[in-house]
Amino acid sequence: MILETERLTLSPIVEADSALVHPIMADPDVMAHWDVAEIDDPDVVEQILAGQILAMAEEKAFYWAMRLTADGTFLGLCDLSDIDWRHHRAEVGFILGKDSWGKGYAYEAMQAVLNYAVTQGIQRLWARTLVGNESSEKLLTKLGFEQEGYQRGHVDRGGERRDCRLWGMLL
Repeated sequence: MILETERLTLSPIVEADSALVHPIMADPDVMAHWDVAEIDDPDVVEQILAGQILAMAEEKAFYWAMRLTADGTFLGLCDLSDIDWRHHRAEVGFILGKDSWGKGYAYEAMQAVLNYAVTQGIQRLWARTLVGNESSEKLLTKLGFEQEGYQRGHVDRGGERRDCRLWGMLL
């Protein structure tokens, strides 16, 4: 399913997108608030996308490549994942290259993802942020998510325990 916004086209990811995702995931600034550090090996990124493509084929997730409609510039990824069709709930996520930060692209893309979730019968969305990821937390709040929980030491990132916040929204 292709989603379109005023400035963006969100199209399902394909294997070839891994070459565009790798530079984003190799950037330590982008990955500073992820569960894992930057990923230097393009084969690892390719394996991640292959798993996401499989999850889409199994109807467990939707992963979209974010591109500017005007010129096709690749900006990043967004998703509706860990879909639980029985309970009508799913997780949302997004990652953008540093050049795309602060321009409202993530907000615009996620509005489209939320609208799509409604059309699929999803009634509850959730997200998780590492503590300190103020930009993502502001974005989730702006989208209507509320903080629902705090997980101490939830992530082990290179031997360092990191805390997380849980965010939720009823649609």
